[in-house]
Amino acid sequence: MDNLVKNIVNLAIQEDIRNGDITTQAVFQGNEQTKARFWCKESGVIAGLELADYIFNTIDPDIRFIKHQKDGDKVHEGDVLAEVNGPADSILTAERTVLNFMQRMSGVATKTALFAEAISHTKTKLLDTRKTIPGHRYLDKWAVRLGGGKNHRYCLDDMYLIKENHIAVAGGISNAIHLCLKHRERNGFEWKIEVEVTNHDELQQVIDTGHVDFVLLDNMNIQQLSKAVTMTAGKMKTEASGNMTLERLPKVAETGVDFISVGALTHSVAALDISLIFD
Repeated sequence: MDNLVKNIVNLAIQEDIRNGDITTQAVFQGNEQTKARFWCKESGVIAGLELADYIFNTIDPDIRFIKHQKDGDKVHEGDVLAEVNGPADSILTAERTVLNFMQRMSGVATKTALFAEAISHTKTKLLDTRKTIPGHRYLDKWAVRLGGGKNHRYCLDDMYLIKENHIAVAGGISNAIHLCLKHRERNGFEWKIEVEVTNHDELQQVIDTGHVDFVLLDNMNIQQLSKAVTMTAGKMKTEASGNMTLERLPKVAETGVDFISVGALTHSVAALDISLIFD
């Protein structure tokens, strides 16, 4: 398991268990063995099973976690997702930590799958954003991949993304691009460059300047997006962003943009309803 995930899990365990599960300590003798099952209470895409296995093992290596599904599977109400065997007190102590991760990750994966399906008839790919729960970005983006989406920037040093405030400070689109080119040359890396534009005049400036890999078409309507795709004509990849509802998504994809980024995949997600029930 990645060290970043280990850190997230350790923090969650400290947050939830702290000095111990006093209710379980009071009720259980400590030698009870049990079997429990994870049940899905609504349809969706499951995510977090691999993580659940790691959490149980971290809390008590004597717990045995058996997957009945695999991460990324479509599941339905009533499906058994997994079972756990072992010390009853340890399983109960780990329950909430495991469910918190599984329910959120499954919620992200389920929403991503819904959005990805809406544009599956086109060549357009679905991207996430950095609009994630602080400290949980790795897991949010993992869940997006399990749902059929693709990850955009993980963090600020993945690529250049020139936005309106950068342009304002630099004194224009062309200046901002050239400053990024100089910065890239000084550092000897091959970071990609993306520029955000809001209209066709700004897009033309990006095209004229050149040396740009992606253009982010922010809050454009369908007609504007279609023209933007024609204007770029393969000179750079196009990404549409802003007001990307499920209903609007297919029409945006049908304009021919290469990517659509959707912050809602991670910033406003309903957890998938999952329960752990003892036999």
